[in-house]
Amino acid sequence: MIARPVLGGICAFSAAAIWGGMYVASKYVLDNIPPLSFVAIRLTIAAIVLGFLLVVSGQGLLPRCELPRVALLGVVGFTGSLSAQFLGTRLSSAHDGAVITSATPAFVALFAWLLLDERVTIARWVAIAVATLGVIVVIFDQPSGDVSSVPRLGNLLLVVAALTWAVYTVLAKDQTKRGGSLRVTAYAVAFGALFTAPLVPFELSSLVTPVAWTALSPLVWGGVLYVGVVATAGAFYLWNKGFELLDASVASTFFFAQPVVGSLLAWALLGEGLSSALFVGAALIVAGVVLAAWGGPRAES
Repeated sequence: MIARPVLGGICAFSAAAIWGGMYVASKYVLDNIPPLSFVAIRLTIAAIVLGFLLVVSGQGLLPRCELPRVALLGVVGFTGSLSAQFLGTRLSSAHDGAVITSATPAFVALFAWLLLDERVTIARWVAIAVATLGVIVVIFDQPSGDVSSVPRLGNLLLVVAALTWAVYTVLAKDQTKRGGSLRVTAYAVAFGALFTAPLVPFELSSLVTPVAWTALSPLVWGGVLYVGVVATAGAFYLWNKGFELLDASVASTFFFAQPVVGSLLAWALLGEGLSSALFVGAALIVAGVVLAAWGGPRAES
């Protein structure tokens, strides 16, 4: 039998690695499906999978009084953050998406202080500053000869994705204590799908070239299923399981696998170049994430 810490580490690392691969799959799919439509499809698939798991687990429904708060989670964490993530990835690159959003754990400390009045140590303030510096380095790292502002706008949207996901993480902390991680996640994803769906007709009507849904290749639909089932429903479960088996301060450090896996896969599968500035920014972000996780009092973990 695998020891709990080892199993927890495997779960947390697997989730982060899956999310790294998600940016590569997303970049490919986004060449064929527009961002908001992709978000809606992703959340609908994940809501079906999580809803099925919720029924099988027999955990029951959330009380009505909890629904407004869980709906807010859906707006912030799924409609807002995922829309910014996909828009940013489409305008930027897969490796920038994986690297920039990996700063989320450091930003969690900031919003925990602002929203939950949690004490932030000097080490964690330093961590936030270091991770932010890493993000800035990646934002202003332009491809050779590219003087346009499009990649930079994409990177700024990826920063929005990281910040809003940090807000979601903080808001979800107490909510999952009351409703359970599976129930809260399933409901939040369903609300995210509900709030994203009305945006899709506006997006599709604004396209110069309509999406040829029937002509999409099996590889595109495979990418959609990977993101919806594996990277959303599966990875969220693995991440929550990792936090269940490990201290939060330990589990969160496995998030650094995302930029490493994402950048390597983007280089190997999409042919994206890896600049020295990207490595510097990634190193600063990883250092900030690790410092944020280990720089607080043990009682807070």
